[in-house]
Amino acid sequence: METREVGQTGLRIDTLGLGGAPLGGNFVDLTDDDAKALVQTAQAAGMRYFDTAPWYGFGRSERVMGDVLRGTDYVLSDKVGRLLKPGGVADPMAFGMVDPLPFHVIYDYSYDGIMRAFEDNLQRLGLDRIDILLVHDIGTMTHGAENARHFEDLTRGGYRALDTLRASGAVTAIGIGVNENAACMDALQIGSWDVFLLAGRYTLLEQTALDTLFPACAAAGTTIICGGPFNSGILAGRDTWNYAKAPPEIIAKARKLSEEADAFGTPLAAAALQFPLGHPLVTSVIPGPRDVAELRQILDWVETPIPAAFWDSLRAKGLLAEGAPVPGP
Repeated sequence: METREVGQTGLRIDTLGLGGAPLGGNFVDLTDDDAKALVQTAQAAGMRYFDTAPWYGFGRSERVMGDVLRGTDYVLSDKVGRLLKPGGVADPMAFGMVDPLPFHVIYDYSYDGIMRAFEDNLQRLGLDRIDILLVHDIGTMTHGAENARHFEDLTRGGYRALDTLRASGAVTAIGIGVNENAACMDALQIGSWDVFLLAGRYTLLEQTALDTLFPACAAAGTTIICGGPFNSGILAGRDTWNYAKAPPEIIAKARKLSEEADAFGTPLAAAALQFPLGHPLVTSVIPGPRDVAELRQILDWVETPIPAAFWDSLRAKGLLAEGAPVPGP
């Protein structure tokens, strides 16, 4: 499987990775055995890059993933910023979770919070190594008015914790994992980051990251991992976008993209999966399949030839940003 370098670290990851949110039961009813089968199927297909977070099932994704990865060849990204405390939430589905572990979240982006979260992650994983450590969901999309306080904690201490872990060799790369361009731009002002895991903002549906963020990342030597290449499902035949029901304007644009794909005999989801990798900053795309069948479909889509004329037609009809590079043959 093709690999690309994360930042300027020398660490290389697969251009197709496995997103771990469904392994924790996020928005899907998945047993632990089903979740393990997903990771094992990915490994059997040659995939070695995996992503998880404490947020996914309140630790459940980490436990499942660690049990399968232990003793194997892997590259793993995990996240900090949330500490898990004993005591389950009253309504897990209010958080989009099916059968999470009996914990609840405390946000902590301080020096001590980041260090504690890193150690807790390793304990839940049962692993002695996390390769890429990402600050999870810093930004107004998650925190609203509280974000100023959390970002101050990251600025005053949290970043120093990450930099210390990187300098000591405890992790190879550091970054943030978010759903908004602005959070990445803010992060660039407070430190040197190897990679941003950006979900949903550079996809076949939306290329807003091209305007300001990607040039700033290129100047800083920060690469991009693209999460959510299907924009929560709208580009793979579902009606969800940004983790909720898609609004009419998003449905209308997705329909136009689908019509173009049909005209060229191309699966829209295959084009959506491959599109981000046309940009030189993008090191990996990490969809989150909900079962083995979806993973196998993704493995087919990533190998599906996309006609060059399809990309040309999208651009001519204003469905693709003028400056967006597209994958080669």
